Amino acid sequence: MKQSLKPFLAAALLLAVTACNQPAKTDASAVQSDSTATTFKLDSTKFQKEIDGKKTNLYILKNKNNMQAAFTNYGGRLVSLLVPDSAGKLVDVVVGFDSVDGFVNSTEPYFGATIGRYGNRLAKGKFTIDGKQYSVFTNNGQNALHGGKKGYQYVVWDAKQTNDHTVELSYLSKDMEEGFPGNLNVKVTYSLTDDNELKMDYEATTDKKTIVNLTNHAFFNLNGEGNGTILNHVLQIYADQFTPVDTTLIPLGKHMPVKETPFDFNTPTTIGKRIDVVNDQLKAGGGYDHNFVLSGAKGMGMNHAATVKGDKSGIVMDIYTQEPGLQFYSGNFMQSKNKFKGGALDDFRTALALETQHFPDSPNQPSFPSTILKPGQVYRTSSIYKFSK
Repeated sequence: MKQSLKPFLAAALLLAVTACNQPAKTDASAVQSDSTATTFKLDSTKFQKEIDGKKTNLYILKNKNNMQAAFTNYGGRLVSLLVPDSAGKLVDVVVGFDSVDGFVNSTEPYFGATIGRYGNRLAKGKFTIDGKQYSVFTNNGQNALHGGKKGYQYVVWDAKQTNDHTVELSYLSKDMEEGFPGNLNVKVTYSLTDDNELKMDYEATTDKKTIVNLTNHAFFNLNGEGNGTILNHVLQIYADQFTPVDTTLIPLGKHMPVKETPFDFNTPTTIGKRIDVVNDQLKAGGGYDHNFVLSGAKGMGMNHAATVKGDKSGIVMDIYTQEPGLQFYSGNFMQSKNKFKGGALDDFRTALALETQHFPDSPNQPSFPSTILKPGQVYRTSSIYKFSK
């Protein structure tokens, strides 16, 4: 994408912990912000708690290019992601908190979380399998969102860090947990490659027919956490259609062309260029909060879903996925109620999410790709977030 960039006064971040399962004996990270001349440290001991009888911790991945990622097994969350900017400085492009307590107490429960059993919305919290209706807790108005009242963002995953590059998270979601049928064994492997890719591999099996739609809900600001609006980020989404929604953000069951609408990101466009135009769909979402139907442009053996570029940092993020859809959320409900690890508040539209997924409410939409998983089958899907400058 061709975009004129301003010089970036970056936040440089240094993570220093051992890449093993043992709690780090030193601080896990430190950040120096050129613009504010303040520092903060990500202390691994603040991620060591006991929740629901299970221990939480912090896990650090790194590659040969000094790129680093921090995860906690509380909610399977991406806490921090350090990426070199156009000047070679490390920038933390993922917003989050400096402790488990920060995530526990946040008014926004999804920062960085692994989402399941069903990512996105289910209309009125209901779905039917083989003529039997199931109900999930309605935690988003009249609808269920991201797994119901206690989705995977609130559970403590079993974690195993196999090397500097990889952490494996596993969880047994028991039969009828949050109303979903079947004992679902879930494994998510997060890997940081030497090609500056954050790779997400999802796997699940069940002993009863069920529905599954797993994703990660990282919130990104490619200029760095706390470095202002994402409205000047330049975005390209490789999709000719999106799924329009009703006023409760449930899809209407059809595809709509993006051409000649504010949803056309087939050419690189700043996020804020059309976000405030008069449009019923933008009004319904308070901005962008919609599923895009990926066009199937191939790269790395996957759908090339999107490209986004930080206007100040020059950091480019390319998203590849085996999933048919991508949810673009422009941070419309961020309300300055939570303080991030660098001290900044979660101000309105200062982070965005691009979630790879099957479509919202698919179990209730016969024309959408199926999310049914049967005994004997293995749910497998992969997504890659690749960074360059």
